Amino acid sequence: MNDKMRFGQPCQTILDTIGQTPLIQLHRVVETIPAAVYAKIEGFNPGQSAKDRIALYMIEQAEKRGELKPGATLIEATSGNTGFSLAMVAAIKGYKCVLTAASKISKEKVDMLEALGAEVVICPKSAKPEDPDSYYKMAERLAQEIPNAYYVNQNFNLENAEAHYLTTGPEIWQQTNGRVTVLVASAGTGGTLSGTARYLKEQNPNVRVIAVDAYGSVLKKYHETGVYDEREIYSYRIEGTGKNIIPANVDFDIIDKFVKVTDKDAAFRARELARKEGILAGYSSGAAIQCVHQIKEELTEEDVVVAILPDHGSKYLGKVFNDDWMREQGFLQSDLRKEIPRPAAAERE
Repeated sequence: MNDKMRFGQPCQTILDTIGQTPLIQLHRVVETIPAAVYAKIEGFNPGQSAKDRIALYMIEQAEKRGELKPGATLIEATSGNTGFSLAMVAAIKGYKCVLTAASKISKEKVDMLEALGAEVVICPKSAKPEDPDSYYKMAERLAQEIPNAYYVNQNFNLENAEAHYLTTGPEIWQQTNGRVTVLVASAGTGGTLSGTARYLKEQNPNVRVIAVDAYGSVLKKYHETGVYDEREIYSYRIEGTGKNIIPANVDFDIIDKFVKVTDKDAAFRARELARKEGILAGYSSGAAIQCVHQIKEELTEEDVVVAILPDHGSKYLGKVFNDDWMREQGFLQSDLRKEIPRPAAAERE
């Protein structure tokens, strides 16, 4: 999408810079992994996440169909990233934007959404999907109540996955010269994972697709049994990974395996990415790297693994990169380092 940027030509708007994100080989954070591991750094998008791709594509497709009229209000249920991307697109195109989010969303994300002019409606994170107070149902209700509203509906709008089929998949295939053998990506709405996977599988059916899931999500069990088990659902902290619904964009047929990771492991991997690779990436990015570690026994020196890192770590400075928050979650023990002894007042004098 950003040929102008790559060739040094001026861009008409910030939207021209979406896509063509770098693929970077990892070293110290995966030193125990036998395969070559690369990270697709989606935080390089202008909205600092992979969701820029789908926001622009879904809105432009709706415009082509005549479903968006001047002055329209975009409505979406979001964990933050899609909302930011939609707010960015809305700012350029002159639309209003109203977003619903679960209360586990980070303060940084809310601040960023509001900075772009979006209205954010916070809903209880414990609300079940069918609960009128859930952020899904709230978005549906607002779309009905607000005049000239358009519900983007990323979970069930198949243009979500199509955007990644048209962009992310081809980029990875080109950047690895067709050598990619394993794709690792979080399963949230399913668009990034499924769209990218479908393209790569079309090029090479032997590419393995590993979906990252969270404890507290229904996706892994549904993939393995076909059963939607509400007993699997409980509150968890990772944002953008796992679901308590079954999104239409999750193509279970092209996913080879689901791997669940813990909130704690994902948090520490995100911190490790920053300290060992200089890559400040988000919570679900840590989950993706943790997943690579959990499947390392299945990998060989011949494998080329691509892990998609969905967003930038600046959105989590108050969470996984904050020691106080980590301690509050029980992830990090109290700092036991002794303070530097200070001389008594008489000694200082």
